[in-house]
Order: sequence, then C-alpha cells, then structure tokens
Amino acid sequence: MRKITFKILTKVPTKYIDNGLILIAFLFIYGIVGSHYIMKLNFIDSTYYAVITMATVGYGDFTPHTGIQKLFATTLAIGGVALLAYVFNIILTNFQEKMSEYSQGAKKMKAIEVMEDYYIICGYGRVGKVVFEELINRNQNVIVIDKDKEICESIEESENIIVMNEDAIENDLIAKIAGKKCRSVIICTGDDVNNLFIVMTIRESNPDAWIVTRASKLDNIKRLKKAGADKIVSPEIIGGHDLYFESTKPHVLKITVRHTVNEIYDEFKTIANHGCTLENIEYHLPGIETPLTRQIKTMKLHEGQRYQNYLNTHDDKKQAIENLYNTVNNIHSHLISGPDRATFNKLVKELEKQEEVIGINLSNEEIAEITRKEIQ
Repeated sequence: MRKITFKILTKVPTKYIDNGLILIAFLFIYGIVGSHYIMKLNFIDSTYYAVITMATVGYGDFTPHTGIQKLFATTLAIGGVALLAYVFNIILTNFQEKMSEYSQGAKKMKAIEVMEDYYIICGYGRVGKVVFEELINRNQNVIVIDKDKEICESIEESENIIVMNEDAIENDLIAKIAGKKCRSVIICTGDDVNNLFIVMTIRESNPDAWIVTRASKLDNIKRLKKAGADKIVSPEIIGGHDLYFESTKPHVLKITVRHTVNEIYDEFKTIANHGCTLENIEYHLPGIETPLTRQIKTMKLHEGQRYQNYLNTHDDKKQAIENLYNTVNNIHSHLISGPDRATFNKLVKELEKQEEVIGINLSNEEIAEITRKEIQ
C-alpha cells in the first residue's frame, strides 16, 4: 500500500501545487518585510513571527498594538491559512482522483482476466478507429489502449469493450494482457519507434502472440519484421494501391464469361495482345453473391504460356482447375485494366468470337441471379 501511495503522489500534477508554493513564498517574504518594518522586529524575530502567524500558531511572543500592526497580522494570518488550505486541497483532490483511477484500473484488469478471445488495439487514431469499428461490427471483444485521456473518454465501454487510458510502452501493460486469450495485438500508433518497442515488449514475454503493426515509413518495415511482427501494414502501400485503382477506374472492365479450362490461354492471349492487364479472376459459385477471387496482375504473354505448359505437364493441377470450373459451371469474371475504352470495345468483340460473354460490368447480385437460374 505504501508503494502504491508513493507512486500516486509522485504522479500528482505539479502545475497548481507549484503556483501555490510560489504564492506562499511571496506571502512569507511579505511577512518578513512587514514584521521588520511594521512590527519593528529584527530579521530572526521577523522570520519567526511570519512563520507562526502564517501557520496561525500565535504563541503570543509578539503582540500587535497599533492599527497598522493589527491589520498586517490579520492579512498575514488569513493569507497563510488560505494558501496552505489551497495547496493541501489540491494534493488531497489529486490523490483521491489517482486512487479512483487506480481502483478503476484494477477493475478493468479483473474484467480482462475473465474476457475470452479478445483483440488489443494500441493507439486509437484514424487507423485504430477504423480497425475498432470493423471489430465491433463483427461482435468481437476489444481492448483499446491509448494515452490520450480525451480519446479514451470518447469511447463508450461495454461488456465487450474495455478502454485503458495508458501508455502501452510503460509498466509492461501490453505484455501482461497479450497472453493466450488474446487473438491478436493490432498496433496502430503513428510512431514507428513506439510500434517497434511494443512489438519487442510483446514478443519477449509472449512468443506465440499474433502481432499486426502499422509502419508509417517503408524503411521501418524490415526492422518491425525482425523485431517479431507477424504482419506489417503500411498506409503508403495500401494508399498507393487504392490510388492506382481509383485512377484506372475509367479504364477498368469487368467482363463475365463462360469457357472451359482448355480455352484459358487463348483468352489470356487475346487480353495481352490488346495491351491490357488481367488484374484478377472471380469464380462465381451458383446462387452466391460473394465470388472466390484470385489475383493475377499480369499482361505478359509468356507468363500465360508458362501457366498453360504447367497445366499440360501436371495432370493433378489441371484436374483441380477443371473441378473448380465445373463447380461454377464455367462462369467467371475478369477484372481487366487497359489503356482506354476504345481498346475495351475491341477486346470485347474479339472475346465474343471465341467464348460466351455473359455480361459487362455486372454486379455480384446480377451474376448471382444468373448462376441461380443455372441450377434451377
């Protein structure tokens, strides 16, 4: 208990206490000077009189007689009482607040002990807020750690949300709660140094913890990986990826087709010959809106040829692809990027000659309706 009390007192904000002590010092000087010139005392007696009057002890050694002496003694006594009460009130108030915070922290730690399968978010900035909302939308248990008091107070706590107004890199807090019941630690602060320290702290005490961290600078990705992060996400990379697709939207085509495995290379060759890039393939399960997506991101003809040769020399792999095509009734979509719409028009006409084109830029709902009819 003594350690706790000492720790709380050492963290009491000094701003208002310092102001009070400065005022007491001024009052003390006023008391000494006034005692010397008004009470006609020497320096030692003036100091003594100022102290006992400010403290309202009043031994009666020196008694004011004149009106000015009585007025001086009164102002000195009232000022001393007021300032001492002010300082002690601040200390006691802050002590009570810190005790309350400590008590709340202990309650939250007990709540964490009984919580199962939770996620920890370190840093509730713009990135952390998005992650938080995604987790809450999926009814996950979440612990948010942020050193900004206002941010923490803005988050509404519940049975599955615990908010801790703490610095994740202090007191080994993160190491204590990133145990076996923690599904993942998601580090979202904008400071890569803090992120690195948090990763190292967790990894030292919890070798099996799953750690996902943000990297504000690309140069720090390798450092975070070496420190023990399992996944590293860079807003620069994601932002660049999104910017690319936003910039190519006028020149992106989604074409839904039906063809067999044996026609894969012919289709790819047509796409490549028109200077277009096959971004991904979506396989549409009958009646299901969300497709299976496979990223391709290539426009090089030799890569298509190499894939065709691979299938021709690996019967098991070819059979697996054929099984997938049979499952989706050979219906799938391609997301294709190209130089302009005129090129797309030529590409579509060419593909219509060699395979069945079901539709252009169809929504997943429209495709699901088409595939649903296929199985009726």
